[in-house]
Amino acid sequence: MTYRDVASRQVLTWAVVAVGARMPVAMAPLALVFLARDRPGGYTLGATLAAVYVIGEILGAPLLGMRLRPDPARPHLVAGLAAGAVGFAGLGAFPTAHPVVLAAFAFLAGGAPAAAPGGLRALLTALVPQRAVAQALSAESMLMSGIWAVSPAAVTGLALGVAPRVPLLLAAALMAASVPGLWLLPPGWDTDSTEGEGMSTLRLLARAWPVYVTGAASLALLSLAELVLPALLEQRGVAVGWAGPLLTGLSVGSAVGAFVYGLRSWPGGLAARSVVLMCGLSACVTLAALIPGTAWIAVFLVVAGVLQAGAMVTRNLSLREVVPAGALAAGYSVMYAAVGVGYAATGSLAGALLHFVAPSTAILAGVALTLALTLVGALGERVRRPASSPVGGGDGVAAGDTGADAGTRAHVADAERTPVRGGGDPERSL
Repeated sequence: MTYRDVASRQVLTWAVVAVGARMPVAMAPLALVFLARDRPGGYTLGATLAAVYVIGEILGAPLLGMRLRPDPARPHLVAGLAAGAVGFAGLGAFPTAHPVVLAAFAFLAGGAPAAAPGGLRALLTALVPQRAVAQALSAESMLMSGIWAVSPAAVTGLALGVAPRVPLLLAAALMAASVPGLWLLPPGWDTDSTEGEGMSTLRLLARAWPVYVTGAASLALLSLAELVLPALLEQRGVAVGWAGPLLTGLSVGSAVGAFVYGLRSWPGGLAARSVVLMCGLSACVTLAALIPGTAWIAVFLVVAGVLQAGAMVTRNLSLREVVPAGALAAGYSVMYAAVGVGYAATGSLAGALLHFVAPSTAILAGVALTLALTLVGALGERVRRPASSPVGGGDGVAAGDTGADAGTRAHVADAERTPVRGGGDPERSL
C-alpha cells in the first residue's frame, strides 16, 4: 500500500487527460463573471451565467452518469467532453451574444461533460491494483487540489491581462485536447462482480444515499470558506485581498491531507472515520469564524483543508463499498451532483443570512447545517448496514480492515483481479 503501486504510464496519461477535462470546470464560474462584467448588468449577468453552468452540472451528472456503462465507456466520455468543448468555445467566440444564447452555451458546457469526472475516477481505480485504490483516490484528490489552486489565478490573469474571452477559449482548448487522450487509455473497465444483477441502476444507487448526504455536507463547508471569507475578513478589519492567499492555503492543506491519507491504513470503519473527519472539519471552520487574527484564520483553514481531503477520499471509498463495480461511474456522477447541491445550498443560506447577521454568525449557521447533514448520513449508514452487506465495489478489502488481515485480503483480491481490458498490466512501473 504505497504510492509506488500508482506510478505507471497509464496513470500518468490519465492524469494529463484529467487535467484537460477538469481544469475547465474549475475555471468556468469565475471566467463567466469576468466575461459579463463589462456588459449591462455586469456582475449580475455573470453570476446568472455561472448559476446556469452549475445547474447544468447538477442535472447532467446523474442523468448522463446513469447511462454510462463500463464497457465501453469511451464513446460516452468522448461525446460529453466534445460537446462541453463546444459550449466553452461558444462562450469565448460570442461574448457579446444575447444573454439567452450565452446561457445555452453555459448550460451545455456544464451539463454535457458532467459524467466525465465519475467515468474518469472509475477508470483510474481500474488502472491500479486493488490494494492501491485508496492511494489512487488520494492522488486524484491531490491533482484536483492543484487544479483548483491554479485556476483562479489563471482566469484572473488572462481575463484582465489579455481579454475576458480568453479563459473560456483556453477552457475549450483544454477540454477538446482531453478527447484524443482517451484513446491512449483503455476503452472501459472490466467488472467481474455479479452483485446487483437484475436491479435497475437507480435502485442500486439509491441504497447509497447516506454517502451522498455526507458528500454534500463535506463540500458545504468549502462553500462557506470560499463565499463568506471576504465578508468575514471585512468584519475582522482585515484587507479583503487576503482572501486569495488564505484560500490557496486551504487548497495546499487539501493536497497535503490527500497525500498523508494515502500513506497508510487508518483505524476504524469508513463510516466512523467520515464522521470524525467531518466533526474536525466543522470545528476548524467554526474556530476560523470565531477567533480573530489573520494568522489563526490561516492556520484553521489549512487544517480544514487537510481534514476535508481525508473526508473526500473516505466518501469515495464508502461509495465503492456500497455500489457494485458496474454502477460505480454512475455512483460517482450522482455524488458529483450531490456535492454540487450541498455547495449551492450552503452558499445560498449563508448569502441570504449575510443580509441580517454578521458573517461569523452566517458561517456558524452553515456549520450547523453541515453537522445536521453529517448526522443524517451517519444514522442512514447505521440503518442501511444491517440490511445489506458491503458490496466492496471490487476492492476486496472490508471497510474496517487494517493491518495484516486487510493486507492479506487485498493481496488475494489483487492476485485474482483480471487486467483492465486493452490496458495491459496496470502494475507496470514507469
